[in-house]
Amino acid sequence: MSERLNLDREAFGKAPSLDDIATLAEAAFQALPAGFRRAAGDVVFRVDDFADDQVLDDLGIEDPFGLSGLYQGVDIGHRDHMGPAPGPSMIFLYRRPILDEWAEHGEVTLEELVTHVLVHEIGHHLGLSDADIDAIEASAG
Repeated sequence: MSERLNLDREAFGKAPSLDDIATLAEAAFQALPAGFRRAAGDVVFRVDDFADDQVLDDLGIEDPFGLSGLYQGVDIGHRDHMGPAPGPSMIFLYRRPILDEWAEHGEVTLEELVTHVLVHEIGHHLGLSDADIDAIEASAG
């Protein structure tokens, strides 16, 4: 990314857009180690304001601000290479919950938060549980 977004809370002046979050997610993905990017394969990233009602209902989440990201698909460890190809694996980032969390937790930058959510969802794509991902994040620092 040749041009860095100015996402300082005071200087930004308006809420970052869907495109701004997508730009941050792409930059975060490109900054990951090459092996991690290769392992992620052809996963598709998508940014929406919120998860749709069906997703929230399926997960038992009442407050749409309670879900900042979602992996949807068959993780790469459970794909049957002899069976029919699964649909595309997708990682959803939900802009409004991410921005809400960013506003509440002044100690992290938006870039850090988007990276955290993205890496968490890529972890699910790789077949890791929430506990596995939390342990990796805790050991990293």
